[in-house]
Parts: sequence; structure tokens; C-alpha cells
Amino acid sequence: MTQDQPDHSALHNAFREIGDDVDRCFDGLLQVPDDPRAKLYEAMRHACIGGGKRLRPLLLCETAAMFNVDRDAAVLAGTAVEAIHVYSLIHDDLPCMDDDDMRRGKPTVHKAYGEAVAVLAGDSLHDLSFEILSSTEVHGDPFVRAELISCLAGASGPAGMAGGQMMDLEAENSNFDLPTVTKLQQLKTGALISASIEMGAILGRLAPDGRSGLRGYARDIGLAFQIADDLLDVEGDEELAGKALKKDADAGKETFLSLLGIERAREQAHFLVEQAIGQLHDFGSEADLLRSLARFVVERDR
Repeated sequence: MTQDQPDHSALHNAFREIGDDVDRCFDGLLQVPDDPRAKLYEAMRHACIGGGKRLRPLLLCETAAMFNVDRDAAVLAGTAVEAIHVYSLIHDDLPCMDDDDMRRGKPTVHKAYGEAVAVLAGDSLHDLSFEILSSTEVHGDPFVRAELISCLAGASGPAGMAGGQMMDLEAENSNFDLPTVTKLQQLKTGALISASIEMGAILGRLAPDGRSGLRGYARDIGLAFQIADDLLDVEGDEELAGKALKKDADAGKETFLSLLGIERAREQAHFLVEQAIGQLHDFGSEADLLRSLARFVVERDR
């Protein structure tokens, strides 16, 4: 298998394996107690277990694998990133945000359990992510654990995902230009993707000055992923997506598609993918799955 011919069977198996691994982690971490907190745990399990691409944990685990990191430790760190991602989806679906009824092919948490429980479920998953990263099961070195926590916290807060969500709230009928939309998506979508790859490198104890190629790869696939999301929002199948589509246009938000046009946006996504693959020139076959993942972000149907 050459670098220009991604192994789709290997990628399919990797997604299946990481999905099973992350579900198993959440199942162990979220055992339902026999007390009045039961509904909270049930809501967290509803959001976390089953469904979802698990792209971020897979990016972390595949990056870590290039540096021979223990798989179980990488999966735990990936589960921490996924906990942040799922918390953001729970809150994003609330009536005060995007007001969505379906997520990952099932009712959103506030529809299934009520708004108050949904808020607490999101809050609890946010906290769970850092509890996981503070565990010696992730890494025995406290300085590595601190760096992991710092990386994920920065990617989750006002300088990362939450800041991007704020920009998204302001985007309705604001006529954002292309640089502003790009920054919005680099924060809202790209920050956690970048953190996943950075955290894999941190687990592998790759020095910061050796991470530039991986950071470039993360930046490029993060933008390509969002352009592909915009395309799916217009051209996709709601049943496959497991959520409502065409909401950005209805809300009057500028997107890569509205600013570039469909064909130019599609071309840009493919350009970013090829650029991302080029960022991995210092790595050999150990990075082949990352190359396949780059192509997946624009070829997926959900």
C-alpha cells in the first residue's frame, strides 16, 4: 500500500476498534449508581456510548502509536477528548443554543432527559475529561499529565472551542467575511482536532519543536473537516447524518460554501487534504493511517 493509496479496510477496522474501545471506557467510567444521581449517569451514557465517528480519539491514538505509546493509555486520553466533544454537543443542542432534537441518530439529551439534566450531563463530562487525564493510568509522569491537561483545557475554553461557539452564536446575520469564518471554525472545530494530535505527541514525548509537521497536518484537516461538514449540511442525507441539516443557511450564517461557492469550497477541501498529507513528509509508513484519515474527512457521508 503506497502513501497515495489509502487502505480503506485498515481505516474501517481502526474506526471500529476505537469505537469499541471508547465505548468500553465510558461504560466502565459511567456505571449508574443506585441513588438519585442515576438519571444523570443515564443521560451521560445516552450521549457517550454508541454512535459518533470517534475521529478525535482515533487521531490521538494513531499519533501516539507512531511513538510506541501504550494503546490503553492512549485510548484513555482519547476518551478524555471525546468527553469534551460530547459535552459540547449536549450543550450545543440545547434550546438556548442550536435547539436540535436529534444527535447521532437518537434524541438529544435535553429531549430525552430534560434541559436541567442535559446541562448537568455536559458539565459532568467536562469535569470527567480532566479527571481521566489526571490519572496515572494515562501516564506515570506528572509533568506529562499536566501538559495533557493544559493542552485540552486551552483547546476547550475561550481561546478554543468555546470561543468558536461564541463566534458561531454571533454569526447569525452578521455577514462574517472569509477570515472570520476561518477563525471561527479553527476554534470551534479545529481546536479539539489539533489538541488530539498534540496530545498524542505529548504522550509520545515528542519535543515541542518537533511537532510542527503534525500541527500543520492538524490545522489543515480541521479546516477540511469543516468544509466537508458544510457540504454535508447542504448535500447530505439527514438519516445518515443522524441530525438536522441545512440549519446554517436557515439561520443566515455565512459558511465556507456561502462565501466560496460549492465547487470552489470542495476544491479547497481537497487542496487542504493534500497539503495535510504533505505535512507528514518526515514520517514513513507509520503515518499511513493519518494520511488515510486526512482523505476520510472529505470523503465521509456523515
